[in-house]
Amino acid sequence: MDERIAKGPAAAGGPVLLQTRALEKRFGGVIAVSKVDFTLHEGEIRCLIGPNGAGKSTFFRMLSGQIKPSSGEVLMAGVNLAGHEPFQIARRGVGIKNQVPDVLNGLTVRENLWLAAHAHPGNRNEARIVDELAQRVGIGGILDRLVGELSHGQRQWVEIASVIATEPRLILLDEPAAGMTDEETAQTAELIRELNRRATIVVVEHDMQFIEQIAQRVTVFHQGAVLLEGSFEQVVSNPVVRDVYLGRGH
Repeated sequence: MDERIAKGPAAAGGPVLLQTRALEKRFGGVIAVSKVDFTLHEGEIRCLIGPNGAGKSTFFRMLSGQIKPSSGEVLMAGVNLAGHEPFQIARRGVGIKNQVPDVLNGLTVRENLWLAAHAHPGNRNEARIVDELAQRVGIGGILDRLVGELSHGQRQWVEIASVIATEPRLILLDEPAAGMTDEETAQTAELIRELNRRATIVVVEHDMQFIEQIAQRVTVFHQGAVLLEGSFEQVVSNPVVRDVYLGRGH
C-alpha cells in the first residue's frame, strides 16, 4: 500500500451497528468488490465515493440485499445478513432508497405515504403518521398533489419520507442528490442531517459539494477495495485520492 494512504482515526460515536468482513462479489472472472472490511458506528453519516467501476455501488447493493455476495459477511447488530432478501433486511431495521425514486406516480403524496405507513405492522394511526412524516421531510404543502406531477427532487423527498415511515435504525441512500437543482440539493442535505438525529445513514454519492455538507466520514473505493477512510478534509487533500478520483490538480 502506498505510504501516503492511511486509515483515518476510529469513528467517534456509538457502538458498532454494521460490519462487513472479507465481503466479496465476483461476476464470472471479474472481482467487483474484493474482501472489504468495513465498520459503521451508530449515529454516523458515512459517504461512499469512488470513480465509476470502483465497486461502491456493488458494495451498497450487497448491504441492501439487492446483490448476493460471493463470500464474506454483512453483520448488523451481530446478525449475518449476507444473502438475505431486501425485505428480510428491511425487517431488521434498514431503510433503502435507490437512485431512481420508487414511488407510485398515479397516487397523491398523501396516498403514497399512507401506504408506506400502513405496511409497517407497528403503525396504527396512518393519517397521523403521514402528517408527521410530511412535516419532518418538509413536504406538507404537496400532500394532495399527484407524485407524477412533482419535480425530481420532490419525488426523491416523497420516497425518503416513505422509507422513514418504518423508523429504521439504518438508512441506505443511493445518490439522493442526483438530478437535483442547487436549492433542492441544499434542502436534501439539511434533511439528511435531520434524519441523522434518529438513524445511522450511508450515502453513495458523486457530488462532492453535497458530500461536504453531510459527511462525517468518507470511505473511498478504488478497484473494488477501500482506498481510504477519513474525514472529508482528509479525503479531498489526499494526493492519491486526488489522482484516482478527483483528478490531478483539482
